[in-house]
Amino acid sequence: MADLKALIFDVDGTLAETERSGHRVAFNQTFQAAGLDWHWSVDLYGRLLNVAGGKERIRFYLSLAQPPLPPGTDIDQLVLDLHRAKTQHYRTLVEAGHIHLRPGVRRLIQSAREAHVRLAIATTSHLDNALALLETTLGPEAPDWFEVIAAGDIVPHKKPAADIYRYVLAKLQLDPNHCLVFEDTEHGLTAATAAGLTTVITVNSYTHRQNFAAAASVLNHLGEPDQPGLILAGPPLPHTYFDLAAAVQVLDLQSGSSAGHFA
Repeated sequence: MADLKALIFDVDGTLAETERSGHRVAFNQTFQAAGLDWHWSVDLYGRLLNVAGGKERIRFYLSLAQPPLPPGTDIDQLVLDLHRAKTQHYRTLVEAGHIHLRPGVRRLIQSAREAHVRLAIATTSHLDNALALLETTLGPEAPDWFEVIAAGDIVPHKKPAADIYRYVLAKLQLDPNHCLVFEDTEHGLTAATAAGLTTVITVNSYTHRQNFAAAASVLNHLGEPDQPGLILAGPPLPHTYFDLAAAVQVLDLQSGSSAGHFA
């Protein structure tokens, strides 16, 4: 039986549905406050999500849409200023209670703590954004539950590069075989598997059509005892929701292909 020692979570789209009604809205609020006639629609933001990182996303939009800017605009400073302001807008949205944890997230994290399974975060999101979400949805003390919170620009290359997962493994001083990752995107899956980590995907409306062939299990969400999850790919699981027993089983088994509710 696998020796599960740590669970490693992505944040945006994995812990909570933050993108459509969180980050996208905060970007648009920032653009409006800065007097910029930019608006990122739901569909456009889906395209921009192919680029990891908020600052990188702004730069990609500038190259894609080429919006008019005042002569002599310092692009580097503009990107930094916009991203800094956007982080504050996002934190305000989170603290106002507009973002909620996905099904099963709180339960699995609490179970891990009770079983002394270590916890870590690996996200391209800004550290302040990750902390705001943890504190607001799980409680002010929640960041202390995670032994490592790797976020933002802490590593040279963002997902799909494996840097952030290698950083987390080094900090935890654990072999990848003892860890299970939870992600929601193909980029995140690529990063985790390149670091040798077994990965469970919980899809969302932006990512459900991405290629998750390398995942050990693909689910619509982690499920609750009264809210069964749906297996989109991978082996049957012990219960109607994803728990630590399922985590151990996933580490033990090869990825398969089946469909239906959790066993």
